[in-house]
Amino acid sequence: PRESASNDAMKWIRSAPWMANAILILLLAGCGRKSEVPSSAPAAETPLPTPPFVSKCEPGQRGGRLVVAVFGEPKTFNPITANESSSTDILAHLFAGLTRIDVPSQEVLPGLAESWKVEADQKTWTFKLRAGLRWSDGQPLTADDVVFTWNDVIYNPAINNVTRDLFTIDGKPFQVSKVDDLTVRVVTPDIYAPFLEYFGAGVSILPRHVLGKVPAKQFESAFGINTPPTEFVCSGPFRLKEYKPGQHVLVERNPHYYAVDARGQRLPYLDHIIWTTVPDFNAMSLRFLQGESDVQDVIRPDEIDRFEAEARKGKFRVIDLGLQMERGFVWFNQNTGVNTNTGKPFVAPHKLKWFRNTRFRQAISHAMDRPSIIKSVYAGRAIQAAGYISPANKKWYNPDIPKFFFDLPRARALLKEIGIEDRNGDGLLEDAEGNVIEFTLNTNAGNTVREKIAVLLQADFKQLGIRLNFQPLDFNTLVDKINGTYEYDCILLTFGADGTDPTGLINSLKSDGFTHAWFPRQKTPSTEWEARIDFLVNAQLKTLDFAERKKYFDEVQHILAEQLPMIPVVLPNAVVAARADLGNLRPSQLSTLRTLWNSDELYFRK
Repeated sequence: PRESASNDAMKWIRSAPWMANAILILLLAGCGRKSEVPSSAPAAETPLPTPPFVSKCEPGQRGGRLVVAVFGEPKTFNPITANESSSTDILAHLFAGLTRIDVPSQEVLPGLAESWKVEADQKTWTFKLRAGLRWSDGQPLTADDVVFTWNDVIYNPAINNVTRDLFTIDGKPFQVSKVDDLTVRVVTPDIYAPFLEYFGAGVSILPRHVLGKVPAKQFESAFGINTPPTEFVCSGPFRLKEYKPGQHVLVERNPHYYAVDARGQRLPYLDHIIWTTVPDFNAMSLRFLQGESDVQDVIRPDEIDRFEAEARKGKFRVIDLGLQMERGFVWFNQNTGVNTNTGKPFVAPHKLKWFRNTRFRQAISHAMDRPSIIKSVYAGRAIQAAGYISPANKKWYNPDIPKFFFDLPRARALLKEIGIEDRNGDGLLEDAEGNVIEFTLNTNAGNTVREKIAVLLQADFKQLGIRLNFQPLDFNTLVDKINGTYEYDCILLTFGADGTDPTGLINSLKSDGFTHAWFPRQKTPSTEWEARIDFLVNAQLKTLDFAERKKYFDEVQHILAEQLPMIPVVLPNAVVAARADLGNLRPSQLSTLRTLWNSDELYFRK
């Protein structure tokens, strides 16, 4: 999972590099409209690879610029280190993996690799690359690039990245080797059940001829947001054309892409996609309703009636995808570490004592008036959330988990059990040492849904006698607090996840995971229940028996629902909108890219 800025119920995210969303927009044009962004003549194409990937999409026509309004900006264009949806939602269109996923069906399809096979041991895999693959600069893409991506980057201990967490079994990496220029062999330490989905489709292959020159200690800054587009090399359907901070990200069709339609016409159809930056959700919706953007992946519940009324005029469609996969959480910082620069603990010791107490977290969950949130923020279009994954994930969801819904008397009783009560009659709770129960909640500024929820939680906790200070922050600043400085009390944010398999959650579930939000990158598990989750997550990977995998993951969900390191809030429906003349639109709540997951197939009918 990865952190998600706008694709919320109210992309963190990111366990897997394909998975979290951003938020900011500027007034720029759509297909056929005047624009200040650069245009260019079509680039010369290289011959198609042998064989090309043949899409089953409806044959379309080339041309046009698709406009997306967002209110968050990328932190990086490096697909291995990106861990927030403001970056990954763009990178998904720029890089390719060995395989690809048809999102609605979750079918694994060939990608850069035309074929693969697995030996009887279910641990030895061989991929055959397409002959004649090219990077966006026209250079050959071969097995050397695949081996470089894994051995020199992902498994390089000198390079911090969120990808490595997903691809170790009992601490052991996969063995990736070159057989010949078009053949790669992978040997896993044990059976890895979702291998094709995650090793194949989940990892962006990197250009060795460009990034192989970058020292390991400098790799995290490689392909940064200041990289000139002429020096940025990728393999997806689009390549970087221009990035202007505070204004837009513009990508253009990659003339060396490996896919075609049924008529043999090279994909993608669109000439450009542009993400324009706006200040908040209101501006994002206004852009779309005025016809200045072409798709919108998040329609707030209080806007649905307005969007549906406008849709009846025929210019765009509104599509309710059902209960969303992204999950909104409140979590407390349980990090026991110390800032090595200042010598001060990341969390004040008296607060850390509260935050790491299970009954404290359960009491907080009991203090959340979720029905009021559903009524006032979501206009009734949501359900109460109790678990770590959404019931929309019908294959894996465990309904038999503990639930700590709104119950103020029970919340007070739990707090009293751990010595927290109103000791002086001032209406505020104090702990046994006399410290007032007070903490600060952060979420991303401009996300009006989360801001409304935070204000309601403020009132809920006040009823309990807890002082909650609300401080919204710029999304990238917020992510830096979570992943970098670790200096915060409490966060309200959404975790995004692509696909249904729980393996996509590994780097948030395992105690040493990069996105183990409440206390990331632990050297050893800090609690017995975290150690148990580590065991269960590893165990579910090492069997092909679905019932056994489900049993392990059911227990993971039970532990998380009881311990509440991440306190679920509510789950709304995923509702999207798109221009009426956008062809091959197949939106799905199984991807954080609800409307754009198949951007190489989209086209304008007019």
